[in-house]
Amino acid sequence: MIPLEWELSLSAILFAIGLYGILVRRNAIIVLMSVEIIINAAILNFVAFSAYTGDVSGQVFALLAIALAAAEAAIGLAVFLVLYGVHHTVNLDKIRILRW
Repeated sequence: MIPLEWELSLSAILFAIGLYGILVRRNAIIVLMSVEIIINAAILNFVAFSAYTGDVSGQVFALLAIALAAAEAAIGLAVFLVLYGVHHTVNLDKIRILRW
């Protein structure tokens, strides 16, 4: 069995990679993938603590989080397709539609 510390360390590394992708990258698709990496880090925490305590509620929350992540990805990609159709770019620095 994998120790809990290793699983939590992997989750922290995934979270750091996702946070780096959100803060540094300007491409909307890469930012969306970074958000998905952060969600996967949270799911890994749910599953790790569920296995550690022997309770299945963490796995149920993980399944719910996977469903929400799929919906978020579908909506995000639809928004980016519309933005690409209007602005011909997915660079977040060049899209200023939400600014005053």
